[in-house]
Amino acid sequence: MNDLIENVRIEGSVKIDGEDIYRRKTGLTALRKKVGMVFQRPNPFPLSVYENISFGPKVHHLAKAGELEGIVEESLKAVHLWDELKDKLNKSALSLSLEQKQRLCLARLVAVKSEVLLMDEPCSALDPMATLKIEELLQHLKADYTIVIVTHNMQQAARVSEETGFMLLGDLIEFGRTADIFTRPKDKRTEDYITGRYG
Repeated sequence: MNDLIENVRIEGSVKIDGEDIYRRKTGLTALRKKVGMVFQRPNPFPLSVYENISFGPKVHHLAKAGELEGIVEESLKAVHLWDELKDKLNKSALSLSLEQKQRLCLARLVAVKSEVLLMDEPCSALDPMATLKIEELLQHLKADYTIVIVTHNMQQAARVSEETGFMLLGDLIEFGRTADIFTRPKDKRTEDYITGRYG
């Protein structure tokens, strides 16, 4: 995401399937298909629900025209939106509720068969009931996807994650099983943050 920003400095490596994504020969189009991103605020395209989901498969040449309807249905079912939107596929995606928009953004990733879902505070703009629906959806999706979620909500991290990393000022302080991080942190800074002494 930073490749067009001047003066960006990157250190270290990020490996997916053993390949460093920062090496010069990395195919960015394939990488961006494999790794999908869901942002804090939902960002559906200013198109219909149908076009939002069919856009990716068209761009990546993943389906023939006759297969798009099935992909749209399958993707909406995967994020539990089909029953709500099956009669509104031509409706503007911008007219959906915030929670529906966020699930629609997830459906776009399902449609292109992303393997890794990066989620940056995906519930920060949502009310508690909508947050619950997204968290339930994550529990369902984790069977088929690797999900990396950034959250400042300790309760959410404890509910939805299997492994947790605590970062402070850009440094990874501690990483391990979520139950261990929350009940037996090894670093005093982790314990202080979890118990609310600071942060």
